[in-house]
Amino acid sequence: MTALGGVNDPEIKRPITELGMVESVDIAERDGAAVVTVNALLTVAGCPLKDTITRDVTAAVVALDGVADVRVNLGVMSSEQRSGLHETLRGGQAQREIQFAQPGSLTKVFAIASGKGGVGKSSVTVNLALSLAKAGRKVGVVDADIYGHSVPAMLGVADARPTQVDDLIMPVPTSSGVSVISIGMLKPRRDQVVAWRGPMLDRALVQMLSDVYWGDLDVLLLDLPPGTGDVAISMGQHLPGAEVVVVTTPQEAAAEVAERAGTMASMMHQRVVGVVENMSYLPCPHCTPEGKEHRLEVFGSGGGDRVAQTLSQRFGYDVPVLGRIPLDLSLREGGDSGKPIVESNPTAPAAEALTSIADRLDGRGRGLAGLQLGLTPTSKF
Repeated sequence: MTALGGVNDPEIKRPITELGMVESVDIAERDGAAVVTVNALLTVAGCPLKDTITRDVTAAVVALDGVADVRVNLGVMSSEQRSGLHETLRGGQAQREIQFAQPGSLTKVFAIASGKGGVGKSSVTVNLALSLAKAGRKVGVVDADIYGHSVPAMLGVADARPTQVDDLIMPVPTSSGVSVISIGMLKPRRDQVVAWRGPMLDRALVQMLSDVYWGDLDVLLLDLPPGTGDVAISMGQHLPGAEVVVVTTPQEAAAEVAERAGTMASMMHQRVVGVVENMSYLPCPHCTPEGKEHRLEVFGSGGGDRVAQTLSQRFGYDVPVLGRIPLDLSLREGGDSGKPIVESNPTAPAAEALTSIADRLDGRGRGLAGLQLGLTPTSKF
């Protein structure tokens, strides 16, 4: 049982012994050695990661001295056992409570926003998430771009479906350690179109934040839809402590609308922590190594600086340019293949720029908005 305590459920990321998933352990002797049979319980029938559980349980037990063979029998929790698991995961909290909005939450929440589509906001979100995970952080991603959800495909889990335990949803784990949930994972078919209006959009965002068991995250990233619509408003209402990163391109037209996205965040009393200039330049492919600093400014220049300067003046605090990401063929290829550039080609200029941005965000402390300071007044004035 001690060895099994080191086996985590791949979706919930807590020990299977703690979750009541070990029904029994039987030990028999064969030729002076032990044959161990572990009867484990899956949360639901057809659990997509049952092979992972079988492999991890086998590896943990076979490593013990004197064990010759391990057999794993998989059953399914009863409704009563699932209810007990549900209560364990909720920790006695009321249902429909957004853990990241609670005063005691230490999770850093960053909303990745843009004024218009096509500036690479989802690519930035995914690569920042993987960079933070590589740095040892527990990271979750909410694909809040309800109409244009593309994060699952970029992370290589486009066809994955979340496991549901009663009314609690498990985020989909990825090979990088990042957990993700998207409205695209909740649709009956991948090609089904989402055609919702305001109240439904708000309900979807709340569900992805409150009905999903995120566990103890260090960082939560939200990939917002472009513009200043319903989801941006709902995010400001439900996650007032979230900090906003604005993504733009160097182009003048993109910079102008990006300023609106930043202003929207401020209207919802959220802090804009910086600007990311994507597609900043193209390193000249014809230059020799000595001339590698030659840059082709395909989309112009200065957009990121303009957005940062305008927002700084408008808000009265410094909004820096967090980084400039060059155009890179492998960045696009990584998004299409489900292997983001920070993992597939970490030495590429774009990957290094994204990693640097992630480091700057990781170095920020959790914002004070919503935190209890633990102060008690001792007298009245």
